[in-house]
Amino acid sequence: MPTNTRRKSSHNASQSSCLEARVHCDQMQVRDSKLGDNSPIFNLVTADFTSLLRAADYS
Repeated sequence: MPTNTRRKSSHNASQSSCLEARVHCDQMQVRDSKLGDNSPIFNLVTADFTSLLRAADYS
């Protein structure tokens, strides 16, 4: 994933309420797409982002 390119969750890509993620400074940034630029941005190290994806896959 190129730096600064946000990607929407493929699970909810057709809906307005989903997460967006991007690589930034060797971390993953995650935000709520429905809030756009007003969304808080969470910086996650790779291991934490991977854990988030695994947890989301089980729900």
